[in-house]
Amino acid sequence: VQLQASGGGLVQAGGSLRLSCAASGRTVSSYTMGWFRQAPGKERKFVAGRGWSGDSTYYPGSVKGRFTISRDNAKNTVYLQMNSLKSEDTAVYYCAASTKPYSDYAPSSYDYWGQGTQVTVSS
Repeated sequence: VQLQASGGGLVQAGGSLRLSCAASGRTVSSYTMGWFRQAPGKERKFVAGRGWSGDSTYYPGSVKGRFTISRDNAKNTVYLQMNSLKSEDTAVYYCAASTKPYSDYAPSSYDYWGQGTQVTVSS
């Protein structure tokens, strides 16, 4: 599967953005999908996941209640809705696909990656 992330940009603190991850080659419903982010000089971190087995979603505490991952099977696209953005959300965001049935926090658990999209939150 090939993944193409888009939707990043510059937004003020408190604002919202929606990132998109368009898939080709295979349907996104066949994979557990995840979103990660990486700030300069820091490790890549998990921010949202949705397993292909059922509708379970997973979020770390830092974004829970503010970020929502969703999937549109007809468009073969996964989204990350980000609300109440903070300056600490500034990073390059990546979408990824895993053949595991449930979401995992570890980047090494994901088999396919899209290119990153930059999100910058100004305070």
